[in-house]
Amino acid sequence: MTVQEIKNRFGIIGSSPLLDRAIDIAKQVAPTDLTVLITGESGTGKEVFPQIVHHLSARKHGQYIAVNCGAIPEGTIDSELFGHEKGSFTGAHESRKGYFEVANGGTIFLDEVAEMPLATQARLLRVLESGEFIKVGSSKVQKTDVRVVAATNVNIPQAIEKGKFREDLYYRLNTVPIVVPPLRERKQDIFLLFRKFAADFSAKYRMPTIKLDAEAEQLLVNYYWQGNVRQLKNITEQISVIEKQRDITADIMRNYLPEKAVPQLPVLVSNNSGGASQGGDFSEREILYKVLFDMKKDLQDLKKIVVDLIENDNQLNQDFAPENAPLIKKLYQEVGTQETTLHLGYNSTTPSFMKPKDDTLPVHTIVTEENLSLHEIEEDMIKKALTKHKGKRKNAAKELGISERTLYRKINEYGIK
Repeated sequence: MTVQEIKNRFGIIGSSPLLDRAIDIAKQVAPTDLTVLITGESGTGKEVFPQIVHHLSARKHGQYIAVNCGAIPEGTIDSELFGHEKGSFTGAHESRKGYFEVANGGTIFLDEVAEMPLATQARLLRVLESGEFIKVGSSKVQKTDVRVVAATNVNIPQAIEKGKFREDLYYRLNTVPIVVPPLRERKQDIFLLFRKFAADFSAKYRMPTIKLDAEAEQLLVNYYWQGNVRQLKNITEQISVIEKQRDITADIMRNYLPEKAVPQLPVLVSNNSGGASQGGDFSEREILYKVLFDMKKDLQDLKKIVVDLIENDNQLNQDFAPENAPLIKKLYQEVGTQETTLHLGYNSTTPSFMKPKDDTLPVHTIVTEENLSLHEIEEDMIKKALTKHKGKRKNAAKELGISERTLYRKINEYGIK
């Protein structure tokens, strides 16, 4: 069966490569008995993938049971999954089979598996590893042959760090992972889904089908869709029922799209002293963009500095090495204070560390070139630093802003005693 045939059979709409990939994995794993973990945001349609896995497997004639672990109270979930004996707890007037016993030979789908209590997780791990379970209130070990497909919209690695989910169970469930993409990553499918939902609600409520103009369609496609396919379906139904006008404009569409959705494009960060946007603190996305923009600016500044250094001194172009950077910086500062580098051409674009420390030096000041080479100045600075620290190389290196190893090499290079 091809991916398109699977879409037709299970009513899946879309042509996104990410969606096709998820369907193809479900198709490939179905004939095996491997455990599958389906992850994705709420509303993406994760519940259809366990059905694909079950109906394309050898267990298709067996029971298929879907269990929402988040909807079962903690005190009764063990009884629901594994069954109980008569009198095992208050209200247990008769014995009851659990889902794992009923689904023997079939498939059980554990939705919202991350909401399962830790004690129940331990029981589930035993079932996955040995196929054994014990009813509540019983001491008899029973066997079951059930394939488990689980799903969650929770970030399980984070839940493991917080102690809310067993790590060994995660790796046992995650034998084959299937990731269902969010709707905002399936842009080409958004309008297709809208048209399908609009046609369905038109037939259901016996009214003309709603249509979007070009601007409204663009707004629909570019929206963030925090609630994914479920949110799109709900909004389509609202518009179909409430709006008397069947031609929907962008202004009408905006009335149904919540304004507090996460922005899809980079946001402009306020330059005020508080550093926060008008809405209060930055969201994580805003902070990330700010950091990226700052990094880009720093890289541009660094590039300009390096270019200026190379263009303004050919000797520096030959001798520059990363390990010499701190020393070169100090060299230019030192040369500036001695007024021997007027040829560098200080102006508004010159990097600050290359300018003289004394900013009061007039632009028209005439100074005398000493024609000292970079090597001579460097040697002189090393000698001064060693003299100042009485020959202690560690302190001299710290003063010069270079490593002790680099200083030792330069002492040998210049033959400094």
